[in-house]
Parts: sequence; C-alpha cells; structure tokens
Amino acid sequence: MIPGVAADFSADTIWVSVVKAVLIVVFLLTSVLFAIWFERKLVARMQLRPGPNWHGPFGLLQSLADAMKLLLKEDVTVTNADRRVYLLAPMISVFCSLLVFAVIPFGPSVTIPFTDFTTPAQLTDFPVAVLYILACASIGVYGIVLGGWSSGSTYPLLGSVRSTAQVISYELAMGLSLVSVFIMAGSMSTSSIVESQTSLWWFIPLAPAFVIFLISMVGETNRLPFDLPEAEGELVGGYMTEYSSMKFAWFFLAEYIAMLNVSAVATTLFLGGWRAPWPLSLVGDGVLNTGWWPLLWFLAKVWLLMFLFVWVRGTLLRLRYDQFMVFGWKVLIPFALAWVVILGVFQWAGLAGVTQTQMIVGILVALAVVMAVLWLWPEKKPTGAEATTDGEGGFDAFAGGYPVPPVPGQTLPPSPRARRTVPPAEDAETRTATAVDDEETR
Repeated sequence: MIPGVAADFSADTIWVSVVKAVLIVVFLLTSVLFAIWFERKLVARMQLRPGPNWHGPFGLLQSLADAMKLLLKEDVTVTNADRRVYLLAPMISVFCSLLVFAVIPFGPSVTIPFTDFTTPAQLTDFPVAVLYILACASIGVYGIVLGGWSSGSTYPLLGSVRSTAQVISYELAMGLSLVSVFIMAGSMSTSSIVESQTSLWWFIPLAPAFVIFLISMVGETNRLPFDLPEAEGELVGGYMTEYSSMKFAWFFLAEYIAMLNVSAVATTLFLGGWRAPWPLSLVGDGVLNTGWWPLLWFLAKVWLLMFLFVWVRGTLLRLRYDQFMVFGWKVLIPFALAWVVILGVFQWAGLAGVTQTQMIVGILVALAVVMAVLWLWPEKKPTGAEATTDGEGGFDAFAGGYPVPPVPGQTLPPSPRARRTVPPAEDAETRTATAVDDEETR
C-alpha cells in the first residue's frame, strides 16, 4: 500500500503492469479512431451535412481508411530540415501524450473474469500524480516546438513559437484551477481525489475552477477557437506544414490523445471519476459503483467532454492571437488566482472555528468594500492619440509619436490628395457650362 494513495497495488506484478499498459495504449488508439469519426459526424450534423457514410456501417471505417492512407502515402523530408530533430519531434509529442493515462483511474478494484485475482483498474498512482500529469503535458509541447523549428521554414517556426507562449499561458491557469481541488481533497493522488468525491463531486462547490479548467484545456490542446499554432488562414498549417505521411499522422494522433487526456483529468478531478451519477449511485446501496460498472460511467463522462470539444469547434470562430493572449493573462490567470485565495481563506476560516453566519457577514462586507473601491476609482484620463478628438484641430494620428488608427468616435481629416467629390447633378451642370465657355472662346 502506497502512503497517501487510496488504491492498493500490492498484488500487482510486473506482468500485470505490462498488460495494463498495453490495454491503455490499445484503448487510446481505438479511441482516437472513434474520436475522428465522432467529430466529423457531429460537425456534419451541426452543418446539415451527412458526414462519413460510405466506408462501413454509418461510416465507422472511414477513420481506419484515413489511417491507412497516411500510412501508405509517400514520406517526404524537407531538404533544409534538421533531419534528426525533424524525425524526433512527432515521436516526443505522441510519447508524452501516452503517459498521462498511466495515473488515471478507470474504476475501483476489479476481479478478473474466471480468476480470483483482484487489481485496481489503474496502471499506477503516487502522492503527486497530478503534478506528473502537468509535467507530461509540459514536455509534450517540445514536440511541437522542435517540429516547427527543425522544418527550416518560416510558417512552422511561427506556429511553434505561438505554441510555446500558448501552453505556458494556459497551463498557469490550468494549474491554478487544480489547486482548488488539492485544497478540498487534501491530496494530489488521482485515486484519493476520486475517493474524496464520494458524497459530492467537486465541480459543484468549485464551479469557477471547473469553468477555468474547461477553457484552459481547450487552449492547452490547440483546439478551436484556440488553434493558433496551426491556423491555416495565417500560417498555412502551422508547425505541421512541412510534415507528411505518418509523421503528420503522429502529430494528429498526439492532438486527439491530448483531448482524451484532459477530458479524463477533468472527469477524475471534478466529475467524480468513475463514480455513477446521482441518483444511479443510490441504487442497491451503491452497487453500480462496484465491479465493471464504473468503467461505463468513466467513459460516458469522458465522451461527454469530447462532445464539448466538438460543440465548441462547430460554434465559435478563431480568435486573434493578441486577443487570445490577453484573455489568458489578464482574465483567466487573475480570476483563477483570486479564486484560490478566496477558497484558501474559507478553508482557514473553517479550521479556525468561524461560523457560517460570520462568513456570510464577512463576504457581504468584502463585496461592499470592492463595490465602493470600483465606484470611487478615478477615471483614466486619455493620453496621446486618445486625447485628440474631433475638435478644431481634428484627429492627429501622430500625437503619440507614431501613427495610430482612430478609435471609435474619431475620424481622420480629409486627405489633401483626395479628389473633391461633388453631387452627380452639380457635376453634370459644371461640365455643360465648361463646354459652353470653351465653344464661345473658340
């Protein structure tokens, strides 16, 4: 029994761990094939199209056909590429994405059919398992960065640089949202966090942190509307532009496995993990939380979050990169940090013996203070080009020392090189009078 971990792996041998690892890899590969079909079919429904419907029943074999096409396609290597790093980059992305599910609990201890052997439905766990997940996600971005840099082309390089800034920005918000779970559960072990949600799933009391995590996981996986590293409208295909055949397929595989990873993490930390939803959890004194039933609940929650990925992709437009970074640094991170501070104060107050009435009074006083500060906050005085309005002098685009476009409510002065515009009737009369004068002169 590992200290600080709820699951018991004492009966597992090396061969049991190898079998579990193989099953996890097979599960992820088959899930990726299904996820591609699931996304294409769902987006097609949203856009009133049939979607894949030719290969296999309901088009289920379309993903397999696409995988075979990439496998048999000609493999091209760019002449200017750093060959070793160029080949290594997609392998890094796939390898790091496969590591996350090692600490994800699929269910409680289960008994293998036709035997008496009992083992946790999880490969392994340790007291800092969630930090291990964040570390794997951080290292996985090296594949994108090295792939874009080693391609020897401008657009892949820009995509890799964007990916670096994007992952750093949104991993900070994601990490801060997970701190709330650590505070409530008192552990960073995945099996212990699931165990702490026996009576209440953490997404209910930690709703702000859950929303921050949902937004951050979309940005972390480079999905619409946050797919800036591979924005085809700006960067052709981003860091994957110079990749083809199976090397491109590895990047594609890593992206979909990353979607499954963050969905499984959200399920484990906020949605009760493998536990049955209420009121099914009350059936037969929790019989649906034992045996192989929890595997069904876990997969249902994961695919519910995968549906959210597809829904967001089919609904929202891609942001500009500056909007994306401003949203991460000026909205998500401060809000996540403020939520952690508030939750920490509440936990400290509960341990110090503060009553609920005193907490409510304190909240009301704090809200009154915040509202008073916002009400009395001095208005920002416009400077530079913002201070110039449509007065006598007009809008000066060079007031701040460099040219800036007009803000709403300001207009540029007429260009001295622009032709004078006159109404069509007046213009015709002018031409007629000019022609008469010319005739009289002749």
